[in-house]
Amino acid sequence: MKCAAHPQVETNLRCGKCGKPICPKCLVQTPVGAKCPDCAKLYKLPTYRVSTKYYLRAVGTALGMAVVCGVIWGVVGGLLSFKLFVPIFFFNLLLGPAVGYAIGEVVSISVNRKRGKGLAAVAGIAVAISYLVSIFLPWGLIFGFHLLDLLALALGIFVAVTRLR
Repeated sequence: MKCAAHPQVETNLRCGKCGKPICPKCLVQTPVGAKCPDCAKLYKLPTYRVSTKYYLRAVGTALGMAVVCGVIWGVVGGLLSFKLFVPIFFFNLLLGPAVGYAIGEVVSISVNRKRGKGLAAVAGIAVAISYLVSIFLPWGLIFGFHLLDLLALALGIFVAVTRLR
C-alpha cells in the first residue's frame, strides 16, 4: 500500500476511523488509536482560538485602559516631579510595568482569558498609547522626555505582552 498523502512511501498502517492508508509522518496518535490528520481534526486549543468579536472587545478595552492609565501615569509622575521639584526619572521604571500589567490583565479578563499574538500586540500598542497620553498632558510637556522613559515604556510593553502571549 502507498500512503494517501505521500504516494512515494509504502505503509501497512491505516486510519482507525476511515481506513485510509497513512505513513508514520501522517500518523496522529489519539487515545483510541492511530488516525489520519483529517479524522483526528487537529484544532488549536480553545484558549488560543480568538474570534473577531474578542478582538473588537480587546481593542475597545485596551483603548479605554490606555487613556485611563495614561492619565494616571501622567498625573502621578507629574505630581511627584512637581512636589519634589526634581524630575523623578526612576519612578517611571515602576509606573511603566504597572501600567503594562494593568492593561494586560484587564484585556485578558475582557476576552475571557484568551491568549494569542494578536491580543498581545493589542496590549503592547495600548501601553504605547498610554505613554503618549501621559506625556501629552499639560505638565507632561513641561517636564519633558527622558531617555529612561523609553526603558519604562519597553518594560511596560514587555509585561503587557507576556500577560497575553
